[in-house]
Amino acid sequence: MNEALTPAPIPALDIPAEAPVEAPAGAVQAEAAVPAPEATAEAATAAVLAAKEMSPAACAAKLKELFPALFVGGGVKPLKLRVQADIQERAPGVFTKAALSAFLRRHTGSTSYLMAISKARTRFDLDGQPAGDLSDEHRAAAVEELTRRRGLQQERLELEQTQARNRAGLLHDFERTTLTLPNFCALKGVTPEELPGLLEIARQEAAARPPAREARDPRDGRPQHAPRSRERTQERDAGRGGRRGGGQGRPRT
Repeated sequence: MNEALTPAPIPALDIPAEAPVEAPAGAVQAEAAVPAPEATAEAATAAVLAAKEMSPAACAAKLKELFPALFVGGGVKPLKLRVQADIQERAPGVFTKAALSAFLRRHTGSTSYLMAISKARTRFDLDGQPAGDLSDEHRAAAVEELTRRRGLQQERLELEQTQARNRAGLLHDFERTTLTLPNFCALKGVTPEELPGLLEIARQEAAARPPAREARDPRDGRPQHAPRSRERTQERDAGRGGRRGGGQGRPRT
């Protein structure tokens, strides 16, 4: 409690036991205003319940239990408008307004819900029955948000791939460098404190990377060797021509 709002303690009156004490004016009204013990207990219980607010996960589990037709079967369904008021009416006292609002924000903001909104034409009530058409405006807003999220996901993926390639190159160069540690770090733009962690991540990524598959000849399944350079191929063909066709081939020494 705020100390500024705490009333100052009332000093005890030093009154002899035999002296009669007159009740001050208004004492009867003040005494009647004191809440009964039962009311105090109920208020304390309500305060404890309010403090233990239901989490969105617990709220979701309870909604699935009470309204499975909407929140369980048949995939994600677009919710009826003002469904929060319907829930409070059908399940009075089960959910606080704050808990239900937090769940609905998370539920309707999920990617799976947005995907359902982008494809659906109808909203559904607590019994899983159609309850109004889904407007083109809401559907377009869902599509726009999904597009934005896909763009962010693609950017994040490309950034992660770039960072992984940079770490692999850093590890490759570190294992072959002849520079001192300060010079190597200065060349790569990292601090000596950052380097061990980056190298460890690069080693873990290299260990997790699947081994390169060796190309095989589709005719017999044997491994195919890397293609030879043009010069070596020409030398090989020239040698074969000399042996097979009676050509001059390579000059003798």
